[in-house]
Amino acid sequence: MIYTLKNNILTVEIDSFGAQIMSVKRGNCEYIWQGDPEYWTGRTPILFPICGRLFGGKYTCEGKEYEMNLHGFARNSELEVISANDTEIVFGLCENETTLAMYPFAFNLTVAYRLEGDKVSSHIEIKNTGDKLLPATFGAHPGFNVPLDGGNFEDYYLEFCEDCTPDELMFSDTCFNTGKKRAIDLEDGNKLPLRHSLFDIDAIFMDRIAPAVTLKSGKSERSVTLKYADMPYLGVWHKPRTTAPYVCIEPWCGLPSFDGVTDDMNKKSDMFHILPGRAKKISYEMIFG
Repeated sequence: MIYTLKNNILTVEIDSFGAQIMSVKRGNCEYIWQGDPEYWTGRTPILFPICGRLFGGKYTCEGKEYEMNLHGFARNSELEVISANDTEIVFGLCENETTLAMYPFAFNLTVAYRLEGDKVSSHIEIKNTGDKLLPATFGAHPGFNVPLDGGNFEDYYLEFCEDCTPDELMFSDTCFNTGKKRAIDLEDGNKLPLRHSLFDIDAIFMDRIAPAVTLKSGKSERSVTLKYADMPYLGVWHKPRTTAPYVCIEPWCGLPSFDGVTDDMNKKSDMFHILPGRAKKISYEMIFG
């Protein structure tokens, strides 16, 4: 079901299926990619309890083998609406028969969206409701129209909030982690120009990043800023080898499996390991200029 948050600046539509933002409009400008199947049917999926791929689509836990698809199951789950009003909505998901078949853990995932002025903030809590350590991570995967309301794709760039020296995390051709890195040379110390050829293989993933980045162009007054201080990795993606008119800007807490390695979920890198009865909180913001 689609729910609407609205104030005098933004109108935001959110689907309870996957707790996915479907639309953000300011005036007549639609910021969110609208899921054209020619390129990518997603819009702003959330990633839980893994980010990226498992090698072979499988992992082990306590001697048993389990299967789980790309980015986990939250994006393909119907979430319960816990509370809702004109400017805030809270969704929840806990373990069920379907999740336990692929992820043998008890959990309570809460995803809240709050509308304040030109900002949509997201507040996530992952609570361990079981009696054993909970391995989990979280990522965001929002797609934005490019161009927004003027110019061409190549007129846009990502501008970090401060100078930084990010490393690109080198993934294999099949999109698995290799553990290798290479430096990214940003223009003027903080700008990454967009061009379709950036995505000839797949996404660009970075660490050592500044805590905020803005999608902008000198030919448009529209912009989107993401603030993600709780999330150490940032991906930039659109469908490879296309001229797709969108870009995904993806703050993640975790990474895909290493190429050729079937993970033991309790030892998988870049996961939170949450004690029974405890919770992990993550927040990020999107500002629509």
